Amino acid sequence: MTAEVVTTQPQAAFYVAMGVYLVASVLHLSSLAQVPKRVKTAASWAVVAAFIAHGVDIGWRGVEEVHPATSVREALGFLSWILVGAFIFLSRRKGLTVLGAFVAPLALIVLATARLSPSGDAMTGLSSLGRLHIASATIGVAIFCLATVVSVIYLLQERNLKSKNFDGVLFRSSASLETLDRLSATLVAIGFPIFTISMMLGGVWVAEREQGFGRVEYPIAAVTWLAFAALMLGRSASGLRGRRAALLTLVGFGAAMMVLALYVLRRSVSG
Repeated sequence: MTAEVVTTQPQAAFYVAMGVYLVASVLHLSSLAQVPKRVKTAASWAVVAAFIAHGVDIGWRGVEEVHPATSVREALGFLSWILVGAFIFLSRRKGLTVLGAFVAPLALIVLATARLSPSGDAMTGLSSLGRLHIASATIGVAIFCLATVVSVIYLLQERNLKSKNFDGVLFRSSASLETLDRLSATLVAIGFPIFTISMMLGGVWVAEREQGFGRVEYPIAAVTWLAFAALMLGRSASGLRGRRAALLTLVGFGAAMMVLALYVLRRSVSG
């Protein structure tokens, strides 16, 4: 079976996206302080501009037959794009622009990792089932990522309240604890069925390729699923909320990041 095209040289849109993500990161971090409203407005538009340039980069790579589901590296670039898109939607609907101080730098780092890390050997045997698995896993993890950002802000906000630090930048800029907890729960509820489908597709794909389930990534991916399953069950059955729910979200996402890191390292050093 022939190998897929694994990478292509970064084009102008990638460098534009990187530059504008950097500007957006600086502006969003600055907007946590007491700055003129135009700085916050500029930060919001900078993220939109970066999102558009990033989308053009993904589209151009598709023209070059390097699609988001071609490899884990391409999936990472797609993941950061989905993350930014979800943030733009939430910031417009919920007014949570504070998320941008976390999302914009994270998108910058993930995109740089996706495009500039060693490509390694091309993946063989990537069927339609494999592409569906990678695509659905990417979307699910991107949503979990945003839920994790919300949970981190929740924990920081909670610490400000306990220490009575009512002048903290997050305290002034963020939503209430209840709103953050509810938003994180909603995001996990959206991402969990998508990630569950990706796990099922991945299991069938591995069985189809007859490679076995002995790789270390698989049990760690199961930890991700179990953590978010426990979170969903805990919220519905025993009223799990607040700090414990936020910490469990971090555990699940941390396991997902370990899986992605292992895949990237495996592909980078192969061959």
